Amino acid sequence: MIDNGMNQEIISHERPWEELRDAISQNQTESVESAIEGMSNAETMRGMLQLDAKEREIILTLAEPASAAEIIVDMPNNLAADLMSSLQPEDAATILEELSVENQADIMSELGDKEADLIYNQMTNLEQVEIVRQISSYAKGSAGDLMSTKSFTVKSSETVGGVLRRLGSEEDELDHYRGQFYPYVVDENNRLLGVLSILHMLQEKRASLVTDIIIKPVSVQVETTLDELNRLFTENSFFNLPVVDEQGILLGIISRADVEKAIHEGVELDSLKSSGVLEDELRSMPLLLRSRRRLSWLSANIVLNIIAASVISSYEETLTAVIAIAVFLPMVSDMSGCSGNQAVAVSMRELSLGILKPIDMAHVWFKEVMVGVINGTVLGILIGLVAWGWKGNPYLGLVIGLALAINTVIAVSIGGTVPLLLKRFGVDPAVASGPLLTTVTDMAGFFLVLSLATLMMPLLT
Repeated sequence: MIDNGMNQEIISHERPWEELRDAISQNQTESVESAIEGMSNAETMRGMLQLDAKEREIILTLAEPASAAEIIVDMPNNLAADLMSSLQPEDAATILEELSVENQADIMSELGDKEADLIYNQMTNLEQVEIVRQISSYAKGSAGDLMSTKSFTVKSSETVGGVLRRLGSEEDELDHYRGQFYPYVVDENNRLLGVLSILHMLQEKRASLVTDIIIKPVSVQVETTLDELNRLFTENSFFNLPVVDEQGILLGIISRADVEKAIHEGVELDSLKSSGVLEDELRSMPLLLRSRRRLSWLSANIVLNIIAASVISSYEETLTAVIAIAVFLPMVSDMSGCSGNQAVAVSMRELSLGILKPIDMAHVWFKEVMVGVINGTVLGILIGLVAWGWKGNPYLGLVIGLALAINTVIAVSIGGTVPLLLKRFGVDPAVASGPLLTTVTDMAGFFLVLSLATLMMPLLT
């Protein structure tokens, strides 16, 4: 049996926004701090998202800067940026300075230039501001955008013994570098010279210079794309890679985990886009903004569906004569659409991993046609047998089965190649592939069923 005190504690966090509202009503830093400390990060964020914009602003203003930073660090970057822009620039700057430069850059890159400048002008650490500005300027998904600026470096003049002593004494620093087991050797200008192996250092004389045992490093430029980074980590057993500029100056490191996380987020965003959610949407966003973003996608789909439906109107006589065909029209288009969506998903996956390029379109088409022929034949036979058994007419089964088989080949051909074609012309394949596939498979499916039925009308009636 649960203790009453424990039960009360569990219940108290089921509606964390009410606790935050209570803290706001007291208008004291102590009450806000007490409410935040009693919740997990997930509960605090859940509570914040249930508050309106003004209430969120009050919470962040009353909370200690460190507590406010903990609240926003777990939020989506666009929402965190909205919160920062709602505050006075000096309040936003105080909170942001509690975050790492990487988190600062993620949030500041979501702001407009004027909003960002107002906050930058209130920040006290000018050296840090320059670093954040620089990171924010890198292309999304590039090595510069994803890197950590903190790397465990060793000067070329140091000895093996000196480095080992530092490794043993500066435990906080080691934790700071997140398990970077291969220190990087740099010269007096911070130019990358090589990488050290701790195992090799333990086997060397303590008086030896680190330059005597350094290994030539594999590094990446700040503009290296996510696709190329993923290829490097996939083909090699690296845990981290140093990031350098054109002069070879070490700017930071990028880890395998950073790349995998970025790829996962990209796939997740593509999944949202394919459903018509064009940006990171949260229900805490303004109602009209959410509605406008969704309608921009849905209204285009109305036009495409009208085009597909127009095919049916051209075959009214056939539908009137053989009404059973109407039952199978949505089945043919839907089944073909499912096959096409599978092909889209594979192409999007391979594009995100960097193993597929627009130039590979012919190869992709051939591979998908082979699958389409097999699956289309099997599915066509199955649905054809159903149609024959239902109406007792083998020719009806032939019409429906043949239409589904052909349309499946068409669907996988489009699903596999359209994302590459859109990528080639600079259109986001995640947004446009789905509507195009649906329209073409519907049109082709309706046309194939109705045209075949028209040709075989004497045998169907």
